Amino acid sequence: MNDPKDPSPDPYETTETQLERLLGRALNSFDLPDSVIERLETALAHSSALYSSHHSATLHRTTYRHTYLLPDGSALGLWELVHNCGRDGAEQHELYTEEAEVRLAASRLPDGPSPHWSVEHSDGAPADEDDDLESLNSLFTHPIQAQPRMYVPDNSDDHARRVLRRAENADRPGEATARRLRLAFAHHITQALGRQCPVEGGRDAGFTLYEHQFLLLDGSEVSLWEVEHTATPDGRHMCEVYESERAAREAMESRARVR
Repeated sequence: MNDPKDPSPDPYETTETQLERLLGRALNSFDLPDSVIERLETALAHSSALYSSHHSATLHRTTYRHTYLLPDGSALGLWELVHNCGRDGAEQHELYTEEAEVRLAASRLPDGPSPHWSVEHSDGAPADEDDDLESLNSLFTHPIQAQPRMYVPDNSDDHARRVLRRAENADRPGEATARRLRLAFAHHITQALGRQCPVEGGRDAGFTLYEHQFLLLDGSEVSLWEVEHTATPDGRHMCEVYESERAAREAMESRARVR
């Protein structure tokens, strides 16, 4: 019997069938660029290889690289992330076209329960709510460490489109920003913050802030600030996108203030 966890369980499986299987089980297949899907549908052959694997008491995470040979002799890759972070530990599959994206997705997975974040006075007494909020504000306003921008020219305009499409906040960047980002030809992704903070109901929620930096054809630069968090009523994962770091951090602070 074939092992469903094997990236390519049938050595005689056709490339067309293998691709259908990958797309059919991926939670985010709708997010893949149409241009990539169209090219993959012409693939003549494929191979799959284990890229990385992590197993702990609570998290099982594996990454595969699927490579496809196209009629023009070029190769196109898909990165598959397999993890057990579904409901009741169910196995889930995600697909990405860039190594940077699958690495970021893997870094967002929780590795077991995070310790509750508490603040104490210097004398050891528990901090009150005002002190807790003051420390939270300090955390969210802490400047990010400067990092070199290493732009990668890799379907950057489509990457910008996908970032904007997954934003759920009503005040996300509008059509003017989307039109400008159609000129993007290279981009760089930086994780600016990742924390667990207490929210309403006495539970912890995860907050992660990413800066997506784009280099445009006219030489200018544009950034999108993406907030990923689980400060939702049912604890589900949510993405919000803002045009400035300040707006993104204010949004995180506002959600973490709710008690």
